[in-house]
Amino acid sequence: MMIGRNMKKMLLTGLLVTLTLPVLLLPGQALAGEAPYEGYTWNQSGNEVRSINGYLYDSSIDPTGTDTGSFKNPESLFISDDDSLYVVDTGNSRIVHMDKDGRLLNLIGDAEGSGKLQEPKGVFVKEDGTLYVADTKNARIAIFDKNGKFVKEFLKPDSPLLGANFSYSPSKLVVDKRDYMYVVSDGNTQGLLQIDSGGKFKGFYGANHVGFSWTRLLIKLVATKEQQNQLATVKPSEFSNVDLDEEGFIYSTTLGEEYNQIKRLSPVGVDTLNIGKRWYGDYYSEGPFSMASFMGISIDKNGFITALDLQSSKVFQYDKLGNLLFSFGGIGDQNGLFVTPSAVDQTADGLIYVVDKGRGRIDRFRTTPFADLVHQASLLYVDGSYDEAQSLWQEVLRLNANYDMAYQAIGKALYKAEQYKESMSYFKLSNSKADYSSAFREYRKLYIREHFTYFFAGGIGLFLVLFWSAPRLYRRFHTWLYRGNKAVLDPAKGEIG
Repeated sequence: MMIGRNMKKMLLTGLLVTLTLPVLLLPGQALAGEAPYEGYTWNQSGNEVRSINGYLYDSSIDPTGTDTGSFKNPESLFISDDDSLYVVDTGNSRIVHMDKDGRLLNLIGDAEGSGKLQEPKGVFVKEDGTLYVADTKNARIAIFDKNGKFVKEFLKPDSPLLGANFSYSPSKLVVDKRDYMYVVSDGNTQGLLQIDSGGKFKGFYGANHVGFSWTRLLIKLVATKEQQNQLATVKPSEFSNVDLDEEGFIYSTTLGEEYNQIKRLSPVGVDTLNIGKRWYGDYYSEGPFSMASFMGISIDKNGFITALDLQSSKVFQYDKLGNLLFSFGGIGDQNGLFVTPSAVDQTADGLIYVVDKGRGRIDRFRTTPFADLVHQASLLYVDGSYDEAQSLWQEVLRLNANYDMAYQAIGKALYKAEQYKESMSYFKLSNSKADYSSAFREYRKLYIREHFTYFFAGGIGLFLVLFWSAPRLYRRFHTWLYRGNKAVLDPAKGEIG
């Protein structure tokens, strides 16, 4: 049965390569010529290397001049399971429900009454069509049914854990299968607010931590209490956005952090994506930026992470393990670039939608054949199917020899096949030191095992040589030492002269 499934995978892999190869051979140059940006990725050494573009501009949705009317500072976007769009049109204080091509389906929260919204910033839609809106200026979560009818609201939770002076300003949220809400509140640094289906505050979730600082330690040791009181208190970084994957994991983006700006939070709020420090976005070495500022995040059904960086106005896509796959976009007024991007999401067919509130429109990006190839190879790699993915990664390298992840993936496949010496070569090319060390250790064991007879015979031979020659050497050395000492003795006094 297992052999049958593997054969299917291999046949599908071969078919994909066959179908994509003719298109990919036409060209990288042609594909790059269609975009106002150059494709690139980062290698293991932290250097930028050129790559074939993974995404290209497709089209835009601009409702100006239609019954919908113009967007005004749209802040967020949610794409539901049926691929319809829910645009948070913040400046017009409404939610615009559209199909994936931009045709108006409904306007929500714009009518007078208890359901009227006031500059909302976020929306989440359940499978049954129920809308949860982060109604920011009204400091509440407003709930609407699938037809856009107002149902109820959750105001600021009443809890001593929040304190009387807590400023409640909900901006983004997700809702899990228990109808628990996880809310980003602007200005809050204590973590996501966890609110149950009845509106009761259950605690802070997944709070960021303040890292160790030698400077703070030195100040604490040297400064007086009065001086310490005058210094600003260091607080954790605040969340900027949140998304929920199909497995129930919550992904978050954080502002003001140099590392681990994207996290995958477990049910108890522990980051399961990053081990140690990991840099997301660009490596800023010059210019006004020092770190990425991720404002949007979307997790697709395959676990690919697509995040929007406001600083560079670029979209970065990572696999489920956090490895960078592609980046695209940038600052500009050409199609494919953004003025002020604010949100990102994607439909089931792989189209990525980016809200550009600076231009009041939504831009759509499609995958290139190269991206389809990398996605397929990456899925097999993350699944641990290294053998099945190997031919795809070889094709990736044929098209782009700078793609470090392909070297590492092929190295994993060779390692799994116990071809340790060959895997070491690929791990070296990908600059994966830990994997190289593991392969070298296994290669050393295998080499010793294969040549054990020679090592054993050599050991026995060395033992016999030492066994027979050591006593003779010892006697000669003792005789030489005795004669040397005798030569320096004074024969008259029997003492050393």
